Amino acid sequence: MEDNNLELACHIQPNERKSHHSDKVKQNLVSRLNRIEGQIRGIKGLIDKDTYCDDVITQISATQSALNSVAKILLEGHLKNCVVDRIQEGDMEVLDEVLVTIQKLMKK
Repeated sequence: MEDNNLELACHIQPNERKSHHSDKVKQNLVSRLNRIEGQIRGIKGLIDKDTYCDDVITQISATQSALNSVAKILLEGHLKNCVVDRIQEGDMEVLDEVLVTIQKLMKK
């Protein structure tokens, strides 16, 4: 996976789970999500214009790939930081959490 400056800190407290991404990582993720948002608006426009179905599907596929890229960046940071920290703290439940997350991503 690409290095996206995965500076990340996770905090798990009772009833509170948070990640704290560096400003650079947040900017990267938000930029990607803004592009995806534009792609979604574009797809809606294609449907409004009665664009050929195959062309719309191609755009949907590209948007799904872009979302998968965001998920991969988040997962990589989570594994390298949050999961490692929790294992080092003796919290092995995090492994079950990771398995569920990976199963969710693989359904796509």
